[in-house]
Amino acid sequence: MRILVTNDDGIFSPGIKALGLAMRALGEVYVVAPDVEQSAVGHGITVRRPLRFKHTASAGFGEIPAYRVDGTPADCVVLGVHLLGRPDLLVSGINIGVNLGLDLTHSGTVAAALEGTSLGIPSLAFSLDTSGEELDFAEAARLAVDLARRVAERGLPQGILLNVNFPAGRPKGVRVTRLSTHRIEDRVVERLDPEGKPYYWIAGTPVGEEEEGTDLWAVRQGYVSITPVSLDFTAREFLEELRSWF
Repeated sequence: MRILVTNDDGIFSPGIKALGLAMRALGEVYVVAPDVEQSAVGHGITVRRPLRFKHTASAGFGEIPAYRVDGTPADCVVLGVHLLGRPDLLVSGINIGVNLGLDLTHSGTVAAALEGTSLGIPSLAFSLDTSGEELDFAEAARLAVDLARRVAERGLPQGILLNVNFPAGRPKGVRVTRLSTHRIEDRVVERLDPEGKPYYWIAGTPVGEEEEGTDLWAVRQGYVSITPVSLDFTAREFLEELRSWF
């Protein structure tokens, strides 16, 4: 089995190193990741400038082929598939910080898995809660391999990816969940440059209801959250009412 490993934290992130090395237990691994952090870039594809695709021996993957791209996580998937061959499985992460609820709309980690899924490749996105005292990427990677093996054996429905979030510390177990209302409540910070002209930082605070059965609830209770996510965003329950408008 051939496995493409990517992320949005960049090729030098400890999360992708742990994931890439662990995935060797399942087959042939190759890594294609952004050259710098690309968090919160969403599912952007670079179309207005050329991209660089460079072999990177210094990323700590040993004999695993590793390449860095000066673009988005979705760019990495597109180039990886077209330049290195189609993989049997795509894994993205392990992200530094959770991707829960509405985070999925801007997460580069999840976007890479979305791109893989759109290409018909079974894909998983992995993220780790950073609220603990230290980040245990080794344990998260071990669990990621177990889940990836199950996907490789059983497959995923067309247009479905798995969004996986690991809690801080040793997990109590696994929960299959739905998306929560977790999101970032934006605030804009205005400052002045040395010439007295304003510039702005977009910041925010995580908010969301910890409802039982959701990804947010599971992670906060110490469980691994596994959420099936569909490429089909259609609000089917609203279709008939919308038709009645016309």
